[in-house]
Amino acid sequence: MNYKEKLNHINSFVFDVDGVMTDGSILLINNEMIRNMNTKDGFALQFAIKKGYKIAVITGGRDASVVSRLNYLGITDVYLDSKYKWNDLEDFLYKYGLKPHEILYMGDDLPDYEVMSKVGIGAAPKDSCPEILSIADYISPYKGGKGCVRDVIEQVLRVRGDWDYLESGDETASI
Repeated sequence: MNYKEKLNHINSFVFDVDGVMTDGSILLINNEMIRNMNTKDGFALQFAIKKGYKIAVITGGRDASVVSRLNYLGITDVYLDSKYKWNDLEDFLYKYGLKPHEILYMGDDLPDYEVMSKVGIGAAPKDSCPEILSIADYISPYKGGKGCVRDVIEQVLRVRGDWDYLESGDETASI
């Protein structure tokens, strides 16, 4: 089954943070780490949740401001300080009765390798490490933090007939 056919089976998304939802840069100011996130990614995340898709974030980071942003977007399944991402993904699968083939996982670096190799679609931003690019079912033309999250969400929702924002009159909250 090719990538486009697999999109029909996706009902949930799981994302890494640094290098996927952000460009991987961290600005250090007075012992505080500041990250930059893309609002178009934020819109797509909110819209997918409103359409009934499950979304989780699994990250090795543990920054409260990241959790605050994700919660603001409606993402409540946030796994922080993840040492072994497959265990956290298994928890997410169990919590909602999901199967690995229903998941699109987007990661960019070595801690994402095992999860990407076990889900329905492993996706990567175009600036991911070579090992991740070598196993990705899909490589976004966008870099981490620059629209790659929206890219994969929009593709799934379009294939499944759920990218109907203009027709639905939906009023997604500000992002």
